[in-house]
Amino acid sequence: MQLKIGDKFTTNRTVTDELIRAFAEVSGDYNPIHLDEEFAKNTRFGKRIAHGMLSGAFISAVLGNEFKDLKIIYLSQTMRFTAPVFIGDTVTTTATITNIREDKNIVTCETVCTNQNGETLVTGESKIMVL
Repeated sequence: MQLKIGDKFTTNRTVTDELIRAFAEVSGDYNPIHLDEEFAKNTRFGKRIAHGMLSGAFISAVLGNEFKDLKIIYLSQTMRFTAPVFIGDTVTTTATITNIREDKNIVTCETVCTNQNGETLVTGESKIMVL
């Protein structure tokens, strides 16, 4: 696989109640904003929202799936949460190569999650090392 600046990798995933509950089980994060409709309806969001780190897992997945023909190590990830993810949202996760450091085989990607309405949910940057 030949990588170049500007290459984009994208995946889509629909957020379901089952996915949120499974993520709570795996992560141990049982915050009621994610799991309790009665609690969540009295928050500023008005309903349950997905864990922010679920979007982080979507970013990890796009990198893991799209770079699967290469051996990589995830070095870092920044994330800025700009809007909530709700049950039923289809999250499109895009990683765009913005820099390649040839001497260290380090690839930097801009990472963005959007919903089905084009609203930006998460922005950030990832760095991976290609072995």
